[in-house]
Amino acid sequence: MPNETVIEKHTIGYVPPEDRHGKVRDLFTLWFGTNIAPLPVVTGAAGITVFNLNLFWCIIAIIVGHLVGGVFMALHSAQGPQMGIPQMIQSRGQFGSYGALIVVVIAAVMYLAFFASNIVLAGQSLHGIFEGVPVYVGIILGALGSGLICVVGYRFIHALNKIGTVVLGVGIVVAIAAIFTRGVPGNFWTQGSYTTAGFLATVSLGALWQIAFAPYVSDYSRYLPAEVGVRATFVATYLGCTLGSILPFAFGAVVALAMTPGDDVMAGVAETTGALGPMLLVLFLVSVISHNALNLYGTVLSLITCVQTFVARWIPTARTRVVLSAAVIIVSAYFAIGVSGDFISHFVDIVLALLVVLVPWTAINLIDFYLIHRGNYDLDSIFAPDGGIYGRFNTKAIVAYVIGIAVQIPFMNTPLYTGPVADYLGGADLSWIIGLVATGPIYYLMARGTKLAPSELRTVNV
Repeated sequence: MPNETVIEKHTIGYVPPEDRHGKVRDLFTLWFGTNIAPLPVVTGAAGITVFNLNLFWCIIAIIVGHLVGGVFMALHSAQGPQMGIPQMIQSRGQFGSYGALIVVVIAAVMYLAFFASNIVLAGQSLHGIFEGVPVYVGIILGALGSGLICVVGYRFIHALNKIGTVVLGVGIVVAIAAIFTRGVPGNFWTQGSYTTAGFLATVSLGALWQIAFAPYVSDYSRYLPAEVGVRATFVATYLGCTLGSILPFAFGAVVALAMTPGDDVMAGVAETTGALGPMLLVLFLVSVISHNALNLYGTVLSLITCVQTFVARWIPTARTRVVLSAAVIIVSAYFAIGVSGDFISHFVDIVLALLVVLVPWTAINLIDFYLIHRGNYDLDSIFAPDGGIYGRFNTKAIVAYVIGIAVQIPFMNTPLYTGPVADYLGGADLSWIIGLVATGPIYYLMARGTKLAPSELRTVNV
């Protein structure tokens, strides 16, 4: 039986067998409940409001994007029970102890962006429910709520999402039905049209939404017993995250078509669902606070990983997680209050830029885990001051990583730069596909034939 404590005691260290617990089905409820939140609703609406698709092609693009991106996300999740350590620490086995900092820092910044964006949505939702509460007060309260959940940790996060799966899942289905029952605008079915650029852009939104979980998805499966295996972990995560994402994305598309043109999407939710609107806003407020605890949790583990890289003898405790959580909350709330009036553009700018450099890491990590090492790593070396058998830098991984970024440049379409291919395709961003397709084979060709050290040879159910 696992040691029972209210506050999670582990941070980035190995979770021993005696502390493993839970059922693999818990991953379905975790990722389903996590994704039914305001931000995916707003993001799904972009297929209509930004890329001007009609409802049919928007829904198809959403489904395709999530089903494709979910494969990579779930493959990362399946590493958790086998390794028993967080994803970012595990990356030292591919990049070396210092080399892994490249992706650790990127992941930390990206999840800070997610956290800040979500607390803005929490502030806006609270203001929508109680107009007398300023948005900035709602932002602070949302940040504190997420902080409490993060501090308690793994068990509390899983428990909340079991409840959220049922309540939010039913709520959002009823909300879609309410929109059509109340009657949709006369031009609901004729708005928008198919464009290749808009379709591919919406597919990319779905796929990148899934891939964005990659740096911390295994943090929530690492407490499962290793015996659950890779396949069961993959299936539970994949179904939970794809179905839980497609539903709110599709809801966002429906709201965007039914609401008054030019309205804020969350205001559109209240407008189009009638009497159900206030209850939905309350549910979304609770949801975004719970969901955002994952972003805070992942940010804190990434920061601890950065520090521990240079102070290898340091063993961070639950108290460390509390202190860092407080610091992140303060910084994020300050930033979120400053950009709350235009948070979506800031959020999209940051995430699109960071995903360009995150995608090659995904390819390298998965190729190394499943085809090169087949799940066999030396945990002592991963935590060693000098990187042990993995060293401080793995040149092969870093070279493949740099190439993986470079090949994406002509295909990029971000607020910072638009490549010639993306421009030719009318703005369709295919960089993430190119990054995955190119980086994986390059790294495999460079790393194949790697002989495992004696300390890496163990039986792993991969």
